[in-house]
Amino acid sequence: MGVNTFIGEGKNMYKLIEELYPICRSITGDGLRKTLAILQQYVPLTIQEVPTGTEVFDWTIPKEWNIRDAWVKDKHGEKIIDFRNHNLHVLNYSAPVHQKVSLDELKEHLYTLPEQPDLIPYRTSYYQEKWAFCTTHRQKIALADEEYEVFIDSALEDGHLTYGELFIPGSSQEEVLISCHICHPSLCNDNLSGIATAIFLAQHLQEQNSYYGYRFVFVPVTIGAIAWLARNEAKVSRIKYGLVISNLGDAGGFTYKKTRKTPSAINDVVLHALKRSGIPYTISDFVPYGYDERQYASPGFNLAVGSLMRSPNGGYPEYHTSADNLSFVRPGYLEESLLLLQEITFMLDHNHVYLNQHMKGEPQLGRRGLYDRMSGDADVQRKQMAVLWILNYSDGQHSLLDIAEKAGMPFSLVKDTADILLKIDLLKLVE
Repeated sequence: MGVNTFIGEGKNMYKLIEELYPICRSITGDGLRKTLAILQQYVPLTIQEVPTGTEVFDWTIPKEWNIRDAWVKDKHGEKIIDFRNHNLHVLNYSAPVHQKVSLDELKEHLYTLPEQPDLIPYRTSYYQEKWAFCTTHRQKIALADEEYEVFIDSALEDGHLTYGELFIPGSSQEEVLISCHICHPSLCNDNLSGIATAIFLAQHLQEQNSYYGYRFVFVPVTIGAIAWLARNEAKVSRIKYGLVISNLGDAGGFTYKKTRKTPSAINDVVLHALKRSGIPYTISDFVPYGYDERQYASPGFNLAVGSLMRSPNGGYPEYHTSADNLSFVRPGYLEESLLLLQEITFMLDHNHVYLNQHMKGEPQLGRRGLYDRMSGDADVQRKQMAVLWILNYSDGQHSLLDIAEKAGMPFSLVKDTADILLKIDLLKLVE
């Protein structure tokens, strides 16, 4: 990869995930606010709140959901399912309830995974009021035929949908969008790994002089992205490229879903970075299913937003279960993901088009001190070859990435060599 500035950051990313893991999040509520408040300790997020009942295109912001406690007690008064032990034990957005039920009725309000009998599933009911618990299938089939007391101390009330946003200006008016969802409760890979990676990438970009502006949005899935688009239509035209990031902490190779809008340079940039990473990867075409890339790429916007993951959503056994925990994500994999995103943003910022100022035959290089500038460089031979590739293809039509691909060279090598040629007036930037 290119500029490797993140060695050791994997441990810090993991610490952030550890801090966020116990919080019960949903598409609205205090769990979101608490999460965003923690993220504000890392970067200066702006917090936005959209009131219940607000129309956002074809959707309406729902009532705010908050939960304080939940349990199921057996006839002896023992808690056999306890929200305080794991927040996946309650159907996310569950309506409140406090009553006694038979075993048969309780089973009608239990979600389990028969094929994974020792795991708790993650289930939601955002837009249909109901109450339910989630537990292991092994526990469900072991329940005695008796009366149970069920209690969910939750509230569905008028309130707000909350999201966070950070804009890092660049020298250009055009922007790159980085989006991740923040609404899942205790799920480390599908949610927290994307959040941590975005935060640490943002910290790095704040220290750079970037060409593009970088807009980071931390939104509840689907409704949050739609709300952001509805409230920011005037800004959307500035977004040149974008990435939705998630599932970045597991041991799988990388997965990249290309943009709906093609051709797009971001697809080429990500592919080049993946090829150079040395890590196995899979490339897939856009499909209108997955995360919020489908909202940003909806026909009315058609933004060039791809999706970057390691193991894809739904593509690993731990997905949306209690097994997506702190032992499933590892600092080393988080760091690899951060390094890849750093490489991608580096290439986006420096993938310029140049014009050779002496296109009739090769310019005389020796008298311009070019070789003196390269002497002592470990890559001197490759840079000398890069000079020839750059001069030949800097015709105002080919970007540095085009040249790197044609030459079979790392982008960073081509970029560094182009910088030398620019300083001695052999190249001119095409605006």
